[in-house]
Amino acid sequence: MLLAGLTDVLAAPLPEVATHLSALLARYVPHSTLAILAEDDVEHPTKQHGVTPASDLLTFTELDAVRTTLDAGSTGVQLIQVGGTSRRAFTAVAESGALLVLLDPGPIVSERLVMQLWQIVALRIRQRASEASPDYLTQARVASSVRAEAITELADHHSAVLDALVAVLRSTTLDDRAARQTATRLAASALVQLRTSTDRVRTFNEEPVSQAFERLQDDLRPLVKYRDIDVQFIEPPVDGRALPSEVAHGARAVVRGAILALVDQPAIGKVRVQWDCDGRNLLIDVRDDGPGELSVDSAQLQPLAQRVLALNGEWSLDATVGWGTEMSVVLPLDPPPVRAEENPSWDLRPRELEVLEHLATGQRYRSIAASMGISENTVKFHVSKVFRKLGVGSRAEAVAIAFEHRAPFA
Repeated sequence: MLLAGLTDVLAAPLPEVATHLSALLARYVPHSTLAILAEDDVEHPTKQHGVTPASDLLTFTELDAVRTTLDAGSTGVQLIQVGGTSRRAFTAVAESGALLVLLDPGPIVSERLVMQLWQIVALRIRQRASEASPDYLTQARVASSVRAEAITELADHHSAVLDALVAVLRSTTLDDRAARQTATRLAASALVQLRTSTDRVRTFNEEPVSQAFERLQDDLRPLVKYRDIDVQFIEPPVDGRALPSEVAHGARAVVRGAILALVDQPAIGKVRVQWDCDGRNLLIDVRDDGPGELSVDSAQLQPLAQRVLALNGEWSLDATVGWGTEMSVVLPLDPPPVRAEENPSWDLRPRELEVLEHLATGQRYRSIAASMGISENTVKFHVSKVFRKLGVGSRAEAVAIAFEHRAPFA
């Protein structure tokens, strides 16, 4: 039973891991809700099962607040904040840093066994995410765009409300000075907390290019540790533009695939890996001193090509027999535009198409309104018409369709 249940969890698609894991752990720790925070999975960083009342839905910020108080490898039962109330929860942090939360835990049969199972599942999540399959990268790009928009709208709304509250409380026309000062401090503290949380989520959505390159170096060391090959790393500029997480994941997977293809050739002595940024694209260059016998049609390079295509990028291969192979990859950092002439069945008017293009880049209504010189209500009107014509019911679905029909890379 245990092995069969674990097999179901490991074989499940990433979005369904929480459901299968909840069923597996129920006999060892009865619970009402299972939640996961796995930062390696940029498409679905939070996964939950058993959510019925709205208060059971743990947000990214709530899970992250729990995670920051715990050490890797730790387990235990504690009170956590869920929807503004304190709830008992069993928590476990894998060595990878992934967090498991079981709300309203019953009698714990074996804490050690639960931790061991979670370690295995967390490693599988990391592996599946790091593989960066083309479908995963495409969906992650969509999720990233929609998530960024939602985060920005939420932060702007709360900041405006709290700023207005601070302004009122600082008014000299109010009575009860002590109460006013206390309320002002509370509101100011809430503003700081909100902005800190927003920065934390934005940090999750992006990786500094230098940090992403360091992770690449860590990933490559095991691949070449026992090979007699000199791998040289040319680091990107430290002030280069931060990479969207899905681009960073995809770039590392592309380079790993390229290295494996190159070092499988005979007589390889040296490989050079270079990253650079031009403000709009991540530029990757990988070259070796091997026999130069690879071609763009080589079977071992096809997974690499599919990942590049999923991120709307371009790649080229220059091989010279007896001199070596050079591979160049260009990955755009921004979502691609959408072209109406390539999708006549949508029947979108120019204004509606323009709104869809803005949605695909993750902009919020206020920003779209400012860019187009119209009101937010007009933007919402256009959005509703776009939804109707595309046959969708949410921004995420609209953006997904836009990405399926994205314009060619230019």
